[in-house]
Amino acid sequence: MTPIDAKTLRTRQNDRRDFALVDTLPATAYDKGHLPGAVHIVSDNILDLAPSRLHDREQVIVVYCASIDCKRAGLSAERLESLGYGRVNHFNGGKREWIAVGFPQESAGS
Repeated sequence: MTPIDAKTLRTRQNDRRDFALVDTLPATAYDKGHLPGAVHIVSDNILDLAPSRLHDREQVIVVYCASIDCKRAGLSAERLESLGYGRVNHFNGGKREWIAVGFPQESAGS
C-alpha cells in the first residue's frame, strides 16, 4: 500500500489518469459528500464487493475515509491487497484534508 496526499490525488484527477477512487465510509457520509468520481464500497463489504466493482486487479486504486484518525481506508487497502490488487494507494488524510485544502466534493445527487 502506498500513501498519497490530497495534492497528488487532485493532480491525478485533473490529469484524468486512469485509477479507481473508493470511498469506504458509510452510505450516509458518502451521500452527504464525497470526492469527485469516487465509487462507494463500505470497508466492511470490500472483500465481497471489490471483485464485482473493481475488475482490474492491476489498476491503480485509491482508498479514503474521513480523516487520518479513521481506520476504514487502511483496513480496506489491506483487504484489497489480500484479494490480489497490486497497486493500492491510501489517501490517509481523507475527506477532512480534502476539504481543508479547498478541493471540491460531489453529493449523491450530483
